[in-house]
Amino acid sequence: MRVISGIYKRRRFDVPRTFKARPTTDFAKENLFNVLNNYMDFEEMTALDLFAGTGSISIELVSRGCKRVVSVEKEAAHYAFICKVMQEVKTDRCFPIRGDVFKYLNSKHEPFDFIFADPPYELKELKSIPDLVFNNNLLAPEGLFVLEHGKSDHFEEHPRFLERRIYGSVNFTIFR
Repeated sequence: MRVISGIYKRRRFDVPRTFKARPTTDFAKENLFNVLNNYMDFEEMTALDLFAGTGSISIELVSRGCKRVVSVEKEAAHYAFICKVMQEVKTDRCFPIRGDVFKYLNSKHEPFDFIFADPPYELKELKSIPDLVFNNNLLAPEGLFVLEHGKSDHFEEHPRFLERRIYGSVNFTIFR
């Protein structure tokens, strides 16, 4: 896992081979952040990383200057890895939470400037995630929500749809 930009640029973290998580590829992550840079400046923003997995997006957000990143991950080993990475870089800007994303989404929280979700592509509740984010007012005005998903999922009809980007087998839908 490699950090693309920011204060931890080029830092690498070895993800254990036993992990079930499918981290966002460096190619897809770099292209996504190039697109996002046209919409927002990550400096001093708040961010939420759902289904955080290895924490690849979380460390990227911290590296790019987000003042607060909340990472929600259910798997104990993945949560521990995220904590280890954040301790290694000595940051106090990331707040990993070990828990169920759907319970988190349905509890009251302050809105975030940026939300990223990378659920398992076969997750049966995947299509409900955008509505949970918006119905629970988790996205700040002018904020962006990015959902990573497989090629068979389409969100173009969603009222908050902004654009879809495809990088190989990785699909990102951006909502505002």
